[in-house]
Amino acid sequence: MDAVEVAGCFRDKTILVTGSTGFLGKLLVEKILRVQPDVKKLYLLVRAPDAASAEQRILSQVLGKDLFNTLREKHGLAGFQKLIKEKIVPLAGDVGTRDFGLNSSRLEDLCEEIDIIIHGAATTSFYERYDVSLATNALGAQYGCEFAKKCPNLKMLLHVSTAFVAGTQEGLLPEKALKMGQALRLGYHLDIEAELQLVEKVKTGLTAAKSGGSDQSEKTIMKELGLKRACHFGWPNVYTFTKAMGEMLLEQQRGDLPVVIIRPTMVTSTYQDPFPGWIEGARTIDALIVAYDEQAFPCFVGDLKDTMDAVPADMVVNATLVAGAVHWNEKGQVIYHVSSALRNPLTGHVFEDACWDYFSIHPRVLENGKALQNRRPYLFKKFSYFRAYLTLMYKLPLEMLHAVSLLFCGLFSQYYQKHNRRYKFLMLLVKLYAPYAFFKGCFDDTNLTRMRKEVKMNGNDGSLFNFDVKSMDWHQYLLNVHVPAVLKYGRKKKGSV
Repeated sequence: MDAVEVAGCFRDKTILVTGSTGFLGKLLVEKILRVQPDVKKLYLLVRAPDAASAEQRILSQVLGKDLFNTLREKHGLAGFQKLIKEKIVPLAGDVGTRDFGLNSSRLEDLCEEIDIIIHGAATTSFYERYDVSLATNALGAQYGCEFAKKCPNLKMLLHVSTAFVAGTQEGLLPEKALKMGQALRLGYHLDIEAELQLVEKVKTGLTAAKSGGSDQSEKTIMKELGLKRACHFGWPNVYTFTKAMGEMLLEQQRGDLPVVIIRPTMVTSTYQDPFPGWIEGARTIDALIVAYDEQAFPCFVGDLKDTMDAVPADMVVNATLVAGAVHWNEKGQVIYHVSSALRNPLTGHVFEDACWDYFSIHPRVLENGKALQNRRPYLFKKFSYFRAYLTLMYKLPLEMLHAVSLLFCGLFSQYYQKHNRRYKFLMLLVKLYAPYAFFKGCFDDTNLTRMRKEVKMNGNDGSLFNFDVKSMDWHQYLLNVHVPAVLKYGRKKKGSV
């Protein structure tokens, strides 16, 4: 199978995409339209109250992005608008409800049309409300599976997950399905139904006691509950915890559906397709880039000798579409780790050196016209050491200031509250990301390697669906593509606030 055959699989096919407003979702939509303009229809399911609102979301949050500039240039503005009108169909719905919230008549007609489902909808925040994460990441996978079973012509269900459903396990982590109820913490059993009941019980209690409370307090309580339950069962955050639940539910209910699960590691900006450096939001490994840019944190956590398993977003998209084509209409489930650590490891040393080199070449200039001095942040190899340092250097002085403020009738209260909030936020941020800074696992990519060898991508077609991380030079990519992409997005977002 070559690139032409992969693209040919999507010719005259009707595809349902969930999560099209997300980072990978946009890339998937753009890629399909670009490599296969003869796709029949792309139904894009988005959370919206009605069809008009759904259309507006798609226009503003997906098609209006500069990601689609290559398509606009290829077809011209009029041709691009014609293509969108013919191929894109916005759908108002919700992945967290059965039948995606579609009415029965619309559901029946849609199911008859669908050939492929790409289920990418997810809430990716490490500190999300537990009820929201359960609905989207766990039940969303179950409802996606139930929906797929109602599609008589379905040839493929592509489910986008994360390699970190493995939590913080060490050693070689296989491309295997998760067993229902198997927690990562030894001796514990995960009962998903009990977790759903727990959420409802807590929310009912909050509603009953709401006379003096607020929506903000409910939000905080639900976020803390998600983090607490994740850690209780052995996962570091609510995102990976609920994504693992979603995989368990899918494995339990898929039957003989043709299913492919894509598990990417840490996803970074595009390597080359449709152009280098497209990104939305700071990803997991970008905290060090932000720290360098702002020179705000003199220290962080991590070990430069460790490997950071990352993969560019366009390679994730390419692997997803190729896997869908390779396993077209095959009953059963196949799992792919889209990772880099085994074939082309990115070490902390390479990452940090690239940051240093970039900011040495492009120093940040202060308002007074002077260049901000480039300093390498000190990395603590243990979270406990980092916490002790911050307590000694920041928390204790803050509490001393608080005591003085109380003696002088709250003279420094605003300053104290502002910096105490920043301190708490930093501690939460590091607590959430520390498991990845010290990650000792290695994702097996046997299935992905086998697929890459079976699929022949030669000549000019070689880059069309490139997902070979060995083709990358990490230092050059970080220096010339990823670091400037992160800074461009971050500064653009700051300016829009």
